[in-house]
Amino acid sequence: MAGTLYLVATPIGNLDDMPPRVAATFGAVDFIAAEDTRVTLRLLNHLGLKKPLVSYYEHALHHGAAILQRIEAGEDCALCSDAGMPCISDPGEQIVAEAHARGIRVVPVPAASACITALAASGQPTARFVFEGFLPVPKRERRERLAALQGETRTILLYEAPHKLRATLDDLAAALGAERPVTLCRELTKLHEQIVKTTLGEAQAFYRENDPRGEYVLVVAGAAPAAVQDAPPTREDVVAAARALQAGGLPPAAAAKQAAAGTPYPKGEIYKELVGKQ
Repeated sequence: MAGTLYLVATPIGNLDDMPPRVAATFGAVDFIAAEDTRVTLRLLNHLGLKKPLVSYYEHALHHGAAILQRIEAGEDCALCSDAGMPCISDPGEQIVAEAHARGIRVVPVPAASACITALAASGQPTARFVFEGFLPVPKRERRERLAALQGETRTILLYEAPHKLRATLDDLAAALGAERPVTLCRELTKLHEQIVKTTLGEAQAFYRENDPRGEYVLVVAGAAPAAVQDAPPTREDVVAAARALQAGGLPPAAAAKQAAAGTPYPKGEIYKELVGKQ
């Protein structure tokens, strides 16, 4: 009989937030699949537990097949990330999808998730939101994602590392406007926890003078629905968007088509601007 894959949330910072069921599940399973075995080993030492550990990360998801084969053979496995709920912006999601495909029982053992914790404490609207994780690194994909978020009316949740925060704030301010409200949540549940509600422009100015420290969740207010509805893009806006897409590597025809989609301007008209035809 096949075993069970438990998705075990770990504290996002403060070990006092460890739910009893999390510790009990770690103690009951046959082995643990961890994002980083070194991090999970410290957690197990804190709990006074010893368990066999395997890594599912390192972009080496062939490990996923070995994990699932062990479960199919009857072993119970606890899958955990370094902090928070596993499989959110995490390659563990592929293991879970394959577990369902193989008919393996999947059981969540929930606790805090950094994005939801930040949203609740942000002071931004919480009724509707969209989780974007980390913005793409490649320039073209990043521009496309930011362009797609310009009309997003739901609250936007983003993760960011300290060494990339300044660049991300610059990109968000350019795409969404310096006046867009944002809450920066830093080091949640840890000793130096900080939650600051401000604007993208004010955050830019602050971090030009101060070094970002710790892991961040950015909770960005969505666009005002009326503003999205009442302010269609101008021809100049569409041409500028097409030029940005072209700079990111798209051919002129494809850039013009993508930028003109959903606007009153024909793609051919935008294309002519890109190639300098009158």
